[in-house]
Amino acid sequence: MRVAIVGATGLVGRTMLTVLEERAFPVTCVHLLASPRSAGERIVWKNETYTVEPLSEPLPSVDVALFSAGGSVSKEWAPRFAATGAVVIDNSSYWRMDPDVPLVVPEVNPSDALLHKGIIANPNCSTIQLVVALKPLHEAFGLKRVIVSTYQSVSGAGQKGVDQLQAELAGSTPTARISPHPLAYNAVFHTIEAQHGDSEEEIKMQRETRRILHLDNLAIAVTCVRVPVLGGHAESVVIETERPITPALAAHVLSHAPGIILEDDPANHSYPTPQRVADSDAVHVGRLRADSSAKNGLMLWVVANNLRKGAATNAVQIAELLQ
Repeated sequence: MRVAIVGATGLVGRTMLTVLEERAFPVTCVHLLASPRSAGERIVWKNETYTVEPLSEPLPSVDVALFSAGGSVSKEWAPRFAATGAVVIDNSSYWRMDPDVPLVVPEVNPSDALLHKGIIANPNCSTIQLVVALKPLHEAFGLKRVIVSTYQSVSGAGQKGVDQLQAELAGSTPTARISPHPLAYNAVFHTIEAQHGDSEEEIKMQRETRRILHLDNLAIAVTCVRVPVLGGHAESVVIETERPITPALAAHVLSHAPGIILEDDPANHSYPTPQRVADSDAVHVGRLRADSSAKNGLMLWVVANNLRKGAATNAVQIAELLQ
């Protein structure tokens, strides 16, 4: 397949290239595109050096365009690529709630991808790992309520977040910031909408989770927190189910679910951490515990690499569905 990567010089764009090679995706030619400011950069991929091209007309003729360049770029350029016959897989939030654009996690709702009209949306990084863990539990026990608190790494905000944290740790003043508060030795919220008290990230997770699982009325409460970790998102998840659930039953279900690695032996210090998932494409689940405050309650800990499964890998997996 002929592939374009829009936003090729960013953290996710570069990770997309890595994942394409690792998964032996059948690429016959690749076009690396970015803003005029980044055009001209050289990127080595599969032992060849590519020059980054400016995103401009005329567009290259491709089968799949992987986008990770922000919502404004996706709004303008995704329909243009789709008009050429390409299928756009967009990592921004712009198209995620558009009723004509499927929002897809391949382990959860792969058939939705085939309903596309030229654009497929990649969900929020924190949503992806959450729904991969929730889907098999819902099928087995029936979800009634979900409460999730995230511990999100700074790379979820792109290179700017990484640069701010590293500058602060080095004792220098960041040239750009993702938060007015320090990131180093701290925990901060995403930008909070004063109108209703929720951050944009929290709203995304609520809406996207319901849409991907096809559970429009799912009761879900979300709190999103940014922590001083370079890579990897963790989530504390509490669920209440319609049917009886125990940690042992949940472990059996999760251990046989696609895309999940169960690490649940805390007595021997075996449980998922952001460092442990640094090179993983899976969603790692551990610390399964009964929630005694609910009739059918379970607590679990969900960790995944936000640049891989939370972005690049999920996008490439969607492209694999189109072959």
